[in-house]
Amino acid sequence: MNKKPIIIAHRGASGYRPEHTLAAYELAINFGADYIEPDLVSTQDGVLIARHENEISATTNVAKHHEFAQRRTTKIIDGESKTGWFTEDFTLAEIKTLRAKERIPQLRQQNTIYDGLWQIPTLQEIIDLAKNYSKKLGRNIGIYPETKHPTYFRSINLSLEEPLLNTLRANGYHEKNAPIFIQSFEVSNLRYLAQTTNLPLVQLINLTGQPYDFVVSGDIRTYTDLVTKSGLSEIAQYAQAIGIHKDILVPRDNKNKLRSPTSVLQNAHAVGLKVHIWTFRNEDSFLPLDFPGNPQGEYELFFSLGVDGVFSDFSDTALSVRDRFTSIDIS
Repeated sequence: MNKKPIIIAHRGASGYRPEHTLAAYELAINFGADYIEPDLVSTQDGVLIARHENEISATTNVAKHHEFAQRRTTKIIDGESKTGWFTEDFTLAEIKTLRAKERIPQLRQQNTIYDGLWQIPTLQEIIDLAKNYSKKLGRNIGIYPETKHPTYFRSINLSLEEPLLNTLRANGYHEKNAPIFIQSFEVSNLRYLAQTTNLPLVQLINLTGQPYDFVVSGDIRTYTDLVTKSGLSEIAQYAQAIGIHKDILVPRDNKNKLRSPTSVLQNAHAVGLKVHIWTFRNEDSFLPLDFPGNPQGEYELFFSLGVDGVFSDFSDTALSVRDRFTSIDIS
């Protein structure tokens, strides 16, 4: 193995802290994660903040803020009806009055003790954290931002790409070797970014469905089409990596047992694309039946296949396996 696969802290150390908080990112950095991953959405005044979705009832205490009760509404986001409170209806000052909470308390009850402690961070605050720790630790802490619902945000005149690039430029992220990857489940915004920046881009690919910009434009191709040899060759024209659901690489049967690996990894590498896979979690409810109580075994399987990076809610577990696995001479 020529180079260790990178460990991407999925929304921070979200197995231990409410996701997308500075505390979650900081813990992941202290574990040793190579990159921290913020999902980016926009406020009403055009500031990029980190939330898994623009609908924030599951990840903040907005429902307890009676002054915002009238802002609860229903919207169509990427073709799905969503009811709740949406970041684009709040200024940054109003967002800063909210506090984060655990998104999946039924699985991570231990994280609920932190509910209400931390604000929703801006992209700039996350960059500041990464840069401060890079200086403190003497190693680059990368950032791995995702543009969430870019077609939707562009449709309401709050496009994500321009403020993202402006913020990155202002913070010295310019070149293709900068410690950053920009990711999206859509294609057209990555193509746009490829024409306007040299920064590395990642095409996200889900197990089912199709990019929402394809839906809007009438393009009938699905995510499955994107991982064919021709689809990967096309991605390689504008992106440097793919970020794929791990079941695309090693499918599961209807009993949740693993099947034989596909050729997607080899085909992606053949056209020069790195392959990052998501999402690794320690809880048995997320593991295949092959590895009950043994998340380490799942990592070992995918590292042995030669992936270039993994997204993990538990950076400490990922790092312990990665460092042990890559210390073995397997050449």
